[in-house]
Amino acid sequence: MARLAVFSPVDSTARVDAVVRRLADAIAVGLLADGEQLPSEAELAGRLGVSTVTLREALMALRQQGMVETRRGRGGGSFVRRPAGIDLLARLRAFAPDELRDFGDHYAAIAGAAARLAAERSLPSDVAPLRRTLDEMDAVAAAPEAAGSAEACARLRRLDGRFHIEVAAASQSARLTQEEIRLQADIGALLWLPHEGLGGHHETAAQHRAIAEAVERGDGEQARAVAERHVLDATRHLIELRLRLRE
Repeated sequence: MARLAVFSPVDSTARVDAVVRRLADAIAVGLLADGEQLPSEAELAGRLGVSTVTLREALMALRQQGMVETRRGRGGGSFVRRPAGIDLLARLRAFAPDELRDFGDHYAAIAGAAARLAAERSLPSDVAPLRRTLDEMDAVAAAPEAAGSAEACARLRRLDGRFHIEVAAASQSARLTQEEIRLQADIGALLWLPHEGLGGHHETAAQHRAIAEAVERGDGEQARAVAERHVLDATRHLIELRLRLRE
């Protein structure tokens, strides 16, 4: 469902920018994997509901950003290039505390609505990916080599984002899923910053499990409440970290 949302038609206004944003966000959060070949131009344009001219302009912009590589000849096409890691603390400094609070309020509303609808609409097959992602997070955190590992922390960040996107996908709403992907690309990695390390995983794991359990038993209000609190708690910790950066 999440990948279907990535390739669903874009809005009718500013279509080049909309295509660039849609694909860039999907690459940033890992829905489109490094090295993955995109559909052909004709197929991708059709799925996004744009002309091939619009699509080519968007792919050109993504190439300039280093997020897509185009190869010619046999076996050619457009391939995803995941950007190198960014300095998250430097990115955090670019936000004022009030901006972070506003982001958090918006994200909590989206996450809460998605979790409620997921509880009301999801099938067992929709819940299974949530369980798999949480089990994978636990496995990464429990690995002996994980302690103090930057690679393990990066994997946990990516899995955390994937979990929230999977909850949105279980809502059966393409628009909510697209918004979740956009927010994950904008602020998802930052929200993990205050919990960097294995202790951070243990702090958030209980809330993740509570969201998944509420979705599984069809308790929409509990799913919404836990998802909102999860985002608001993370935002509060992020604002505290941002304020400490002034010192």
